[in-house]
Amino acid sequence: MILFFRKDKTVYAVHQQTGINRNDVPKLEWLFGDARQMSESNIAGFFVGPRREMITPWSTNAVEITQNMGIEGIVRIEEFTEVAGNDALYDHMLQRLYTNLNQDLFTIVKQPDPIIEIEDIADYNKKEGLALSPEEIEYLNEVSIKLGRKLTDSEVFGFSQVNSEHCRHKIFNGTFVIDGEEKPETLFQMIKKTSNAHHGRIVSAYSDNVAFIEGPVAEQFAPATQDKPDYFETRDIETVISLKAETHNFPTTVEPFNGAATGSGGEIRDRMAGGKGSMPIAGTAVYMTSYPRTANDRMWETENEPRPWLYQTPEEILIKASNGASDFGNKFGQPLICGSVLTFEHTENNKQYGYDKVIMQAGGIGYGRRSDSLKGHPQPGDNVIVMGGDNYRIGMGGGAVSSVATGEYHSGIELNAIQRSNPEMQKRVYNAIRAMAESAENPIVSVHDHGAGGHLNSLSELVEEQGGSIDLGKLPVGDPTLSFKEIVGNESQERMGLVLKAADAETLQRVAERERAPFYNVGKITGDMNFSFVHSKSGKAPINMPLEYFFGKPPRTVMADSTTESRFQQPEYDKSNLLQYIEHVLQLEAVACKEWLTNKVDRSVTGRIAHQQTAGPLQLPLNNLGVVALDFQGVKGIATSIGHAPVSGLIDPVAGSVLSVTEAITNVVWATIEQ
Repeated sequence: MILFFRKDKTVYAVHQQTGINRNDVPKLEWLFGDARQMSESNIAGFFVGPRREMITPWSTNAVEITQNMGIEGIVRIEEFTEVAGNDALYDHMLQRLYTNLNQDLFTIVKQPDPIIEIEDIADYNKKEGLALSPEEIEYLNEVSIKLGRKLTDSEVFGFSQVNSEHCRHKIFNGTFVIDGEEKPETLFQMIKKTSNAHHGRIVSAYSDNVAFIEGPVAEQFAPATQDKPDYFETRDIETVISLKAETHNFPTTVEPFNGAATGSGGEIRDRMAGGKGSMPIAGTAVYMTSYPRTANDRMWETENEPRPWLYQTPEEILIKASNGASDFGNKFGQPLICGSVLTFEHTENNKQYGYDKVIMQAGGIGYGRRSDSLKGHPQPGDNVIVMGGDNYRIGMGGGAVSSVATGEYHSGIELNAIQRSNPEMQKRVYNAIRAMAESAENPIVSVHDHGAGGHLNSLSELVEEQGGSIDLGKLPVGDPTLSFKEIVGNESQERMGLVLKAADAETLQRVAERERAPFYNVGKITGDMNFSFVHSKSGKAPINMPLEYFFGKPPRTVMADSTTESRFQQPEYDKSNLLQYIEHVLQLEAVACKEWLTNKVDRSVTGRIAHQQTAGPLQLPLNNLGVVALDFQGVKGIATSIGHAPVSGLIDPVAGSVLSVTEAITNVVWATIEQ
């Protein structure tokens, strides 16, 4: 039964199974901000709300609040907003438009799709947008012959995700032929040359979710034991510093808020999954787009015609993406301490340059124990654990779709590949992993985060050395319409995969229960070098093949290109327009004030920031006149600074008039040019 509560234009739908106690109704009305229970079971009108197939993170938290209030029987709470008509604007990725709200609001009639045996892998690759090369398709046909059966949809889909450019860096590990000459080194070999020649303090690089460098000896303050109440104690630990940066370009291009949020969240998970578990501290973010065209009078933006954008404009991307990354950091509890933004377009030689696919880069630093900086080696009988939220139809095929040009596949495939963020869930999982990492003896053997490819990538990497079997029936399913392929390949709800000994898994489970972090013991390390997903109740196995086939050994990617020489006009300047040039430069997003980025995020969340960025007055040494002379090699300008007040302008020492900041910078530029 569904109960409806209303306040203004918001309707709260409460799905309960056992019947609500009449005494609980006032509690719910209070919880919903003095909303009132509606007597109707069918509410007429147009409403925008979440998809019925996916329980939102907001709902998960709301239901837990009711449980803590002693209200029993509630399984889902969602909020719906009344709109004027069926032409209302809303986020089609996360929401849908409802005509009337009734008792069938959360009813799902679709049955899960069956396992499909693939007759034509090339055709399936094209229809599903798997980005498989002709060589990989031929390789899979050979695997099918060796196994003596047709491959399933899950196996072909799984191979495409595990072996995508996004996950395996086939271009960076490929062979380049330039002007007919095969280059002796791959891009990755060139990148690694620096660390090979100058190893420095590197502990681990290019082999894990993060890189580690040697850190200082630090004092750890943590409970003596983690799975029960205990005293805190201090212990000196030898540390490593984690460093990580990754791009989330395609998701941010298509759906900026969740794209950047899950980019930031995924980067945090990578630092959580370093070695046998490590701790994130602070994050960074970078955004690069074409010109946003936020005003009509910017000459440099009118030089190029704006292209018709498939999903979001550069202006929408800059605003929504920075909102998403900031939102995840705040809710997870990691400060976003620095970053950059760059906009660029240029047309010359019949070519238009710009960021067609936005660049969104998430980065960060953290720490761990030196003794836990390298992953352990799973042994037969070890348990495979999944922690985090339920499986939904989220992020299907993200690894493959991210590996090609945006717009190459139809919008249904591309939109279906975007993740949605749940930072509160990730925080719970992190708390449990941190408890293990701060134990006297960390019981974690290995840990990987669930990113592109979902369970397919994470769990295959966990069992890669020995082989393993995963019980599909033990994976949590929030959407009962999911097929086996969708269960193993979705990227939803911030999850981590771990390997532990059986006894240690029980310890982690007790900690997870304390942290309210969902915990699922889903499989075993087998030692047979086979990788399988088996549904224990039905006996069906959508994936069952030797690991060597799953990871694949298709021919190395070969890229041939030729050198082209481009000549560009030299910039021309009119000295009389220098002031205008500087005014234009100061308006560029890369140069202009960044308060729209820095002031919407809690830059000291968790309270572990020694000095707040951008805070405090500009403090400059004063001469005996109470002013600061900006006198480097003849530049005429004096910045007024009364006491420790911020600099308010510049004084022309001859005329005595106050200059604008732009005029003052012009003086500096002219002096530099003249020199």
